[in-house]
Amino acid sequence: MELNERQEKILSIVKQHGPITGSKIAAQLSLSRATLRPDLAILTMSGFLDARPRVGYFYTGKETNDVIALKVNNILVRDVQSLPILITADTSIYDAIVKMFLEDVGTLYVIDDEQSLTGVISRKDLLKGTMSFKDTENTPVSAVMTRSPNIAMCYPDDLLLYVAKQIIDRQIDSLPVVVEKNGRIEVTGRITKTNITKVFVNLME
Repeated sequence: MELNERQEKILSIVKQHGPITGSKIAAQLSLSRATLRPDLAILTMSGFLDARPRVGYFYTGKETNDVIALKVNNILVRDVQSLPILITADTSIYDAIVKMFLEDVGTLYVIDDEQSLTGVISRKDLLKGTMSFKDTENTPVSAVMTRSPNIAMCYPDDLLLYVAKQIIDRQIDSLPVVVEKNGRIEVTGRITKTNITKVFVNLME
């Protein structure tokens, strides 16, 4: 987050004289309290300043990188997950390729009749399928999909930072977001490299 000139001045005043009231900050800048209110709110919500009733504002000691790190460590998977793209095990390799292209995704999740996760299909799996089977229109994805217990997955309450590390370490495009219901593993979302990149871009902006 880049602070504007007035916000930098406010931060400097609070560093030198904090705790200090909003009225005193406004007086030093020759501005009204109402004019400063949005800037003080931004600085407080961003973690640079803290405020206490009848005491005033004081500097938290956090720099920009500290604030970003704090926010990243509080983002959960449920906050940024996307909708999953689902197929069944009897879907042909050809149809899976078409679906992946039309949905513009890198991974498809395979479910059974009870909506439980049974497999994962990646671009690499489909490439292997087209090289291994001549009749891709009649060969099901079950012939090439990654099956349980080799499926990496995550949960809605997992920290996004933890999931990002899993994606990097495993060198995969995404992880299914799942919940366990009556012994079933139901796919409720997905976390992709794109989701993670958007989060970091938004934080920096």
